[in-house]
Amino acid sequence: MIFDKNTAKKTAELLLTIKAIKLQPEDPFTWASGWSSPIYCDNRVTLSYVSIRNYIRENLTKIILEKHGKPDVIAGVATGAIAIGVLVAQELGVPFIYVRPEPKKHGRKNQIEGFLDNGQNIVVVEDLISTGKSSLNAVLALKAENANVKGMVAIFNYGFDIANENFKEANIELTTLSNYENLLEQALDTNYISDKQLKTLKKWRKNPSKWKLKSIKK
Repeated sequence: MIFDKNTAKKTAELLLTIKAIKLQPEDPFTWASGWSSPIYCDNRVTLSYVSIRNYIRENLTKIILEKHGKPDVIAGVATGAIAIGVLVAQELGVPFIYVRPEPKKHGRKNQIEGFLDNGQNIVVVEDLISTGKSSLNAVLALKAENANVKGMVAIFNYGFDIANENFKEANIELTTLSNYENLLEQALDTNYISDKQLKTLKKWRKNPSKWKLKSIKK
């Protein structure tokens, strides 16, 4: 779920303005998964803009305090959420750790980097939610170390059905600053996209793994 409508629209506006999110229905991107997509999101771009970085830090912190209370530790999901996770932990005045996709194959073979004590309350910070698989993999790693995961916060969520199912099954509450619906609404309100492009973007979200570009006019 989103935190609130105003924050969702404002976050979408900021991400579009700095091209952290790009919408290209006529010239789709190819994701690492092989999916063809009219949208590409790279929230690491926000780190280069101080005012936007601060906005995200402050509002993620607000979500955490209102939804979960002050945690013992903030955990970022590597690699995209490490930097924003550090900023949130600093704002809260709590320790920070991060979780790798899998344990290192050398040295101490850590999957979790940083100090984590038994039974500590943790909120996980993510930058982007697609299927939720990698995000929930981090939750599993934390729980395996006896962490009490209170919930997860993120900047943006595509809102795929599979992600909703995955988070429900894992019993993890996810709250995001913005999502796909509010992004499209903001993009249409500001003439970033046309009505025809809006239909294409909505169609993609219904079945992203099977979507293919069809000729459309702006």
